[in-house]
Amino acid sequence: MKLRSFVTLAVLSVVALVATAQTPPIAGTWVLTAADKLLPDGARVSDYGEKPRGLILFTPDGYYSIQIYRSDRQKFAAGDKSKGTPEEYKDAVMGMSDHFGRYEIDVVKHIITFHVDRSSFPNWDDTTRTTPYELKGDVLSWRVQARPDGSVPITVLRRIR
Repeated sequence: MKLRSFVTLAVLSVVALVATAQTPPIAGTWVLTAADKLLPDGARVSDYGEKPRGLILFTPDGYYSIQIYRSDRQKFAAGDKSKGTPEEYKDAVMGMSDHFGRYEIDVVKHIITFHVDRSSFPNWDDTTRTTPYELKGDVLSWRVQARPDGSVPITVLRRIR
């Protein structure tokens, strides 16, 4: 009887270790702490206003959702999303960055691969984007490829426990 209990305990321990090893280290809920950009001259400035807001979810089974917003976006004067002015539409689009889909992580090379299903920027729909990341405790950050103007977006997140 003791042998059976020992074997059962050993098998459960191995199963728990395997399950833990397969859970990506970034799985969980993250709150945005900074959405900056590095300018070509080396200056680092805010990319989404003084207090950007955002939430990023990485599920253990490989799905993700990213929402980043400038906190000071202007309201539509008409109070109706379908009756905005060109300036209001531009501000709404330029004041956010959203996308969702599946992700993979290479923990050795510190690379996240985003398989984008849909994005607030339609050119990213059905694309694959890779970016190096850094994970220090409960702080996750990454830099994406330079934009046409040479600026490099930097995202910094804090894990919600």
